[in-house]
Amino acid sequence: MRRWRRMWEQGGAKALRRRPAPGRPPELDDTQVEAVRAALEQGAQAYGFAADLWTLERAGVVVGRVSGVKLARASVWRLLTGRLGWSLQRPRRQAVERDESEIARWVATEWPRIKKGR
Repeated sequence: MRRWRRMWEQGGAKALRRRPAPGRPPELDDTQVEAVRAALEQGAQAYGFAADLWTLERAGVVVGRVSGVKLARASVWRLLTGRLGWSLQRPRRQAVERDESEIARWVATEWPRIKKGR
């Protein structure tokens, strides 16, 4: 006999109601998650970090400050990607010395000269 039918026969409709998911409860409740979201949206520099770039370690520090709960790196990752809906973003690597006007000048004057020589 099917499990759901056996449950129906033993406890009626009440026995078929959805139960909470098994397992350990989340470490942060919904109000703490929203407080963390608001804190992270202020940016990393608002919390004293040199660059406005979030890493798992930095986000973990802010989570601890805001909620009082210290999370492992894996838990911070699950919080960011799962409950907050954030995704991994990597900054574009670019030389600090890059001069856009010099590049535009080179492309306009030097590159055509070099190309003609071939």
